[in-house]
Amino acid sequence: MVQALLTDLDGVIRRWDPAIEQRAEQATGLPAGALRQAAFAPDLLHGAITGQITDELWRTQVAERLQILFPTVDAAQAVALWSAPAGAVDGAVLDLVRACRQKVPVILVTNATSRLPQDLQRLGLSEEFDHIINSSVVGYCKPHPAIFQTALATVGVAAPDAVFVDDGAGNVAAASQLGLIGHFYQDLDGLKAALRHHQLL
Repeated sequence: MVQALLTDLDGVIRRWDPAIEQRAEQATGLPAGALRQAAFAPDLLHGAITGQITDELWRTQVAERLQILFPTVDAAQAVALWSAPAGAVDGAVLDLVRACRQKVPVILVTNATSRLPQDLQRLGLSEEFDHIINSSVVGYCKPHPAIFQTALATVGVAAPDAVFVDDGAGNVAAASQLGLIGHFYQDLDGLKAALRHHQLL
């Protein structure tokens, strides 16, 4: 019987409006896609989501890279505009998580920077999970096995007794290889069916 639900944040519970990025680029003269390309370049992002650098330093480095690539724009302003929002909660998914939490512990397992606690506070999510496993705190990011093992050890549940939900197929595959019950999140109906199948709803 399933004894815990592990869930991702971004792409499952939290949504990001692509217009935020587009408005920041348009307001400062950056070409479309420049922010995403710089911010999520592996050599910059990995340090931020494994705790080697703070969120603030990561964003500073993103701005510095953009300034070099596009010397005529205000890169710092572009990053500031892009960074201002905290995303939006998918209320329907959150309702499912809350329902599951009536039966089993719910653990947030997310690749995030040191800004995660602030974002959760802004979104009203700080008290919605029994445990929060932040990659930048534990030092490993999905799909590394250690982040899943940390989550399981934290809640005291064996891998076959835990369901893991993520919108990244690679992360789900990695969790499944460790013995967790993986669900690749694509839509609300699919998630609801999976949770019902495992008697979490």
